[in-house]
Amino acid sequence: MAEQGVFAKFVAWCRRNTPTRESMESNRFLKPVAHRVLRPELWRFTRRSVPRGVALGMVTGILAPVAQVALSAVLALPFRANIPAAALTTFITNPFTTPPLWVAAYWIGRSVLRLDAHVPGSPIANTVDANAGWLSWIASEAAPATAIGLLIITVAFAVVGYFASALGWRLWIARKWRNRHRSRVVDPAN
Repeated sequence: MAEQGVFAKFVAWCRRNTPTRESMESNRFLKPVAHRVLRPELWRFTRRSVPRGVALGMVTGILAPVAQVALSAVLALPFRANIPAAALTTFITNPFTTPPLWVAAYWIGRSVLRLDAHVPGSPIANTVDANAGWLSWIASEAAPATAIGLLIITVAFAVVGYFASALGWRLWIARKWRNRHRSRVVDPAN
């Protein structure tokens, strides 16, 4: 019983504090771009705008270290992506998922670049061992490998997110049609 009361209070708080379209239009910071940001097609959930928003949210969520939601909202304008889908998808990166993502990016980048495989004698590894400092290791190996790995992960996640959300949208619409057809078959009065 107490959980329902807490949930109801949370829902009421969200409804009170969620900005309305009118409040966003009158906001002095949004006023210069409100006519573009508040266009209805950017907030409607359609079969084309939602996958674009998911892919855009993946890109900004992984590549942008700060202001991910704002950046995805701004980039949704030229790509005609769904702003809520883009903003919500940026939360794929959070304090729990970012460290494993960066470790995976480093290992992917290192395997793609094959830093020591192309040069005989592995001079990069010898240089890192000789200097043994974090700064030299980051500059010589970790930064390029992590950057390449992040780009690869971003492209892969964006493509998978785009097609998964498009497929999910298609399955959802198919289920709605199937349910509508069943209700017509069951109820012959219509």
